[in-house]
Amino acid sequence: MEHSSRKHERGDPGEERLLNVDLGDQDAMVVLCGERDRNLRWMDARLGVKAHARGTVLRVSGPRRDVDRIEDLLTALRARIARGGIIDTDVMDRLLGRSDAGRGPVDSGGDDLGVLGRVVAARTTNQRRYVDAMNKNDVVFGVGPAGTGKTFLAVACAVAALQRHDVRRIVLTRPAVEAGERLGFLPGDVAAKVNPYLRPLLDALDDMLGPEEVERMLERGTLEVAPLAFMRGRTLSNAWVILDEGQNCSIDQMAMLLTRLGPSSCCVVTGDPSQSDLPRNVRCGLDHAMGILRGVEGIEIIEFEGRDVVRHPLVARIAAAYEADARGRNPDAG
Repeated sequence: MEHSSRKHERGDPGEERLLNVDLGDQDAMVVLCGERDRNLRWMDARLGVKAHARGTVLRVSGPRRDVDRIEDLLTALRARIARGGIIDTDVMDRLLGRSDAGRGPVDSGGDDLGVLGRVVAARTTNQRRYVDAMNKNDVVFGVGPAGTGKTFLAVACAVAALQRHDVRRIVLTRPAVEAGERLGFLPGDVAAKVNPYLRPLLDALDDMLGPEEVERMLERGTLEVAPLAFMRGRTLSNAWVILDEGQNCSIDQMAMLLTRLGPSSCCVVTGDPSQSDLPRNVRCGLDHAMGILRGVEGIEIIEFEGRDVVRHPLVARIAAAYEADARGRNPDAG
């Protein structure tokens, strides 16, 4: 940032300050200003400053305390733009709130993700922990009830990593427990056969990238969709691997997948241990893995709760009712 005028460095916070910020790129300025300068008008109204863009330079003037706040905000916004994220008033309001709360409007690698010009935001504390864990660890388990964002955020992190060229491909897999031997009777190739079982992952990708881009990724090989059984004997290098419905893995299946990881790869396992479709005599590989891997360096386990549900508010109440019923039928549950 460049400051063309900074009067009374230690003066009264109500005194005037002038700040010039050179973004160095016209496209970045367009993103910062927003449609029809909507973001600049928000700065004027929300912070009591005058913000004006000319070329690649943003000029901000007003009381020192307000210009100081917007300087901190602009630091986070510039980092977000560099990642490919969009800027809107909701984003700015959230970052400003973080700053006012004393946490700082940090470049929110652990909170928000820039995915092809769209910001995917973590909404709860556990979701923020989950995104932060995926940014820092090679193996992450995200477990908890439906609607907590486990799958959606794992896909968003995978797409963001692909955009940053941290990985070369995304691998989506899931145990086709419901299909069993019947998988072969479904029409089409392998991808078509397993498609119904990976629909939640593909829906998330469609929502972020659009069906056409997803289809292009499949054709280029930057996106692979395969049943878990097809992972055996492979080494998955330079890949972001997502295992969905991990509660339907046996112990051997889980161990098989986790030992497939090669250089520059990471694996995210999602699931809900209370929703296993495994036969009663088969021990859940997800529960077993969390038990023996908890505390291992490079592995983190994030456990979601009913309060993390971000679907329709009724979903949380439905999930709570079923959990209560399960506890009533089995006092040792939970």
